[in-house]
Amino acid sequence: MQIKRQIVVFDTADLAAESTFWAGLLGGTVEAEDDWHTVYVDGEPRMGFQLAPNHIQPDWPDGQPQQIHLDLYIDDIATAHDEAIALGAKLLKPADDAVSGHGFQVYRDPSGHPFCLCWP
Repeated sequence: MQIKRQIVVFDTADLAAESTFWAGLLGGTVEAEDDWHTVYVDGEPRMGFQLAPNHIQPDWPDGQPQQIHLDLYIDDIATAHDEAIALGAKLLKPADDAVSGHGFQVYRDPSGHPFCLCWP
C-alpha cells in the first residue's frame, strides 16, 4: 500500500474555532467547506476538521479517557505557551519544571482535544 497523504482529523461542533486555532498554532491557513475544514502548512494539508454537531469534549486528564493527542516539539516553552493561550488553548497540566532542559505541558484546544507542548 502506498499512502499518498496523511492528515489527522478532529471532530468538532465549531469548525471555525477549531480550524482557526490549529492554523494559528501551526502557522497555516484554513480552506473551508460547509462541513469540513482543512489546515494547510507550507502548501501541504496537515489537519482536517469534520463537523460533528454533537461532539462532546473529553474530560481528560481527570475524567474520561482522551480520544487522541498531539505532541508538538518547540524550542521556547514560554513563547509557545503564550501563543497557544492567545489562540484559545487552555492549560490542563503545567510542567513539573518549566525551566529544565526537557519537559512537556498539557493543553486542550477549543473543542477539548488535548495536546502537549514538549521541549527537548
